[in-house]
Amino acid sequence: MEIHIYDRNLYRKGTIENHTSLQWNRKYYECGTFELHTPVTDKNLKLLQPGNIITIGDKKEAAVIRGDQTEEESTMVNEIVRNGYFLPVYLGDRLTGPLFNYSGTVEDAMRYMIDRAEEIPLLQIADGIGDQTKIEFQATYKNLLSYMEKLARYAEIGFRVVPDFKRKTMTFETYKGLNRTSKQGKNHHVVFSEGYENLNQAKHNYSDESYTTKVIVGGAGEGKNRIYVTVGGGTGFDLREYFLDAKDISQDGLTNAQYLAALRTRGEEFLAEHGIFENFEAEAEADVNFTYGKDYDLGDIVTVKIKKWGKTQNLRITEICEVYENGGMYVVPTFGDAIPTKINWDD
Repeated sequence: MEIHIYDRNLYRKGTIENHTSLQWNRKYYECGTFELHTPVTDKNLKLLQPGNIITIGDKKEAAVIRGDQTEEESTMVNEIVRNGYFLPVYLGDRLTGPLFNYSGTVEDAMRYMIDRAEEIPLLQIADGIGDQTKIEFQATYKNLLSYMEKLARYAEIGFRVVPDFKRKTMTFETYKGLNRTSKQGKNHHVVFSEGYENLNQAKHNYSDESYTTKVIVGGAGEGKNRIYVTVGGGTGFDLREYFLDAKDISQDGLTNAQYLAALRTRGEEFLAEHGIFENFEAEAEADVNFTYGKDYDLGDIVTVKIKKWGKTQNLRITEICEVYENGGMYVVPTFGDAIPTKINWDD
């Protein structure tokens, strides 16, 4: 497998063919990451400079060399280690700008925030996929990438930045995985289980540590004059309450109804991020029974069965780590949200 290297303006620099290991970690709601190990050579040192872009095969993703980089030489090791992030990392270099109130779809919110941020070279914005998830929020100088990730989780949509090396452009786009569970009839079913022999070294994670069923949102005002909104509910042992201070939400430019709606949205967001989280991590054979990239892909919802644990769940594939070593390739998918999943709307 060849690894192609480009400069940050998407001009080709060369190819690396002698890598020993590559972990290409794709993420549905977040910016993906990679780690590359390759021998120390003059050519590799020249190509693998911070800021350069790498891509593999015909993938839509590409990644930027950023962060901690290493060259090591010893009697046992003589290699370069390069780490970095997929192209959405450029969004992390921008802020959302001065105070603004937003009401509309999540997709439109993403495009709106990119438009109002400082320009990113080569970046253009594709049309949305038509997702109608609504949201109301207020933001002031938030990190653009962090907010994109929060919005993506809220609407359960993925996003990516796709390079076009011929046209020298990068395009921000949203996408949504397909429902491939055994209880639907539109798409072919994809099942991961011992019986299908496509799961190895499975790990089941469960967490209700931050689980909340009812949140009291405190807005503007003091004492008896303070504005409160209640979201959620529950009784007896099933009730888990939390008070959320939302004085940071300004009333400026909002009607009373809009302000109450903004407080309510903050409470709904908090409940969404403080649910019960459960997932499966497992090493999967890329071409056993179902072919990765053809029968299933990042963002799809599939059925996971582990009989000895008595578990059958329909879960979204939120991460897929492609591992290329010793001339072979296998994938490690994560089914369900990472635990714990924290959506800190104050960042």
